[in-house]
Amino acid sequence: MDIKLFITDIDGVWTDGGMYYTESGHECKKFNTSDSAGILFLKILNIKTAIISGEDTSVVAKRAEKLNIDEIFLGVADKLAIASKLKEKYRLKWDEIAYIGDDINDILLLRKAGLSACPSSAEDYIKKEVDWVLDKKGGEGAFREFVQKYLMKINRLDEVINRYLENIQ
Repeated sequence: MDIKLFITDIDGVWTDGGMYYTESGHECKKFNTSDSAGILFLKILNIKTAIISGEDTSVVAKRAEKLNIDEIFLGVADKLAIASKLKEKYRLKWDEIAYIGDDINDILLLRKAGLSACPSSAEDYIKKEVDWVLDKKGGEGAFREFVQKYLMKINRLDEVINRYLENIQ
């Protein structure tokens, strides 16, 4: 298992899936900062990252920019088509792509990805489609859990943690 691109949905994975609005109608999202460590761990290993979300909000774009995510696609109806373009762009095979999603619009990409996961809060019919059902719910650090579980599977989590610690000293 040699994943070279991690793709993630946002709503229901990085967030609890809730839609929050201010009195003036501005949309807000609550992100779990734990997920940012997942991005950091992947960057240490030079693994590309991408967001493909059905929602098109500046909040997600700002979060992606802050974390220096390699690719971001918002307002996407056909997630598999975007992932196929990324596969070609980076000259990858499907088994080199990991994807985490939580809802019906994720099914086709979950089926195609070489490694797939969903948060424990996903519907049962989504859980049947993935390789790993995570312990965390959406908005509770599910993306980080997915990354760490992959790194443990390939016996590289300790290496990544040690490389991180070396870089901050």
